[in-house]
Amino acid sequence: MQFGPHASIPALRLALQTNTITNPAVDRARPVADLAREMLQTVTPLRRDACDYVRVGYLLPPLIDELHLHVAQSADEAASRLALETLIEACICAAAMCWGLDYFDLAHLAALRAAEAAAILGDPVLKGKAEWAWLLSLPRSGSRDRKLMMAERVADDLEPRVRDPLGLQVLGMVTLTAAMAAAAAQRGDTATRWLREAAQIADWLPDEPRVNWEQFSATNVGVWQVGVGVELGEAGKAVLQRAQGVNFQLLSEKSSRRAAFLADVGRGLAREPGMRDEAVRWLRRAEKAAPQRIRNSSAVRETVLFLLNRATATTAGRELRGMAARMSVPH
Repeated sequence: MQFGPHASIPALRLALQTNTITNPAVDRARPVADLAREMLQTVTPLRRDACDYVRVGYLLPPLIDELHLHVAQSADEAASRLALETLIEACICAAAMCWGLDYFDLAHLAALRAAEAAAILGDPVLKGKAEWAWLLSLPRSGSRDRKLMMAERVADDLEPRVRDPLGLQVLGMVTLTAAMAAAAAQRGDTATRWLREAAQIADWLPDEPRVNWEQFSATNVGVWQVGVGVELGEAGKAVLQRAQGVNFQLLSEKSSRRAAFLADVGRGLAREPGMRDEAVRWLRRAEKAAPQRIRNSSAVRETVLFLLNRATATTAGRELRGMAARMSVPH
């Protein structure tokens, strides 16, 4: 495990637990426009593109503190709305980072904070954003059928209210989440149906994952198709065949989605005895794309442990042991 990203969790927990919408924990804040700019131009790219949890964790706690102050005390309607919208994004960012580091309780709290802010604004798309984060925050085990049911409800509720590209992007991410939840519950037909719906939504949007909300696009649908296939048990050449349909060059060289795609391919290849050296190469590419995410991924950790028990004295074997060392996996 890489410990750096975990160092900011106490400060983030303090910010989320000591603030409420009506009772901020601080009495000073920078101008709300400055906070919104920092969130949009610095924090979001750091989490989504660079996957730099260390810097995100350093910047988020004071942002969350100060945004709560603006929400509680702003007398200007435009400033209040900007503070709420930015707080939603900050809490979604916190939920995604905490989910990636396995702090599900904190991810859940961050998602609830986002939902509270969205409820004040009454905007269905903002509500959909917060609900997507809430779905993301649910535990990986023990809630598979519930998560699928909830994701389907969120999608069904949001779909008739979508009116613009942002709404389509949010709806698309919810449908992808429903597909993954179905795959986790081993309901392949349901997963395929939701993937098909996500692809249809993506057809209405430019294939620009670097621009779209949470990278939803035709390319991202392809990335999720690989992940859903691996979740359903696909292995070896079947995984490679799916991967060949993804133009992952559209994803930033250092990005969460690129890393997830490469890791999913590696995990799928690891199941095929004759392709395990190649699996290591894909996992190493994933680590290079987003080292902090991959070194803290429980799914990748399980695959590395699996491969270590079958490793040989090859170049791939040495690469695997180096990766295990960086993840603090006994080797």
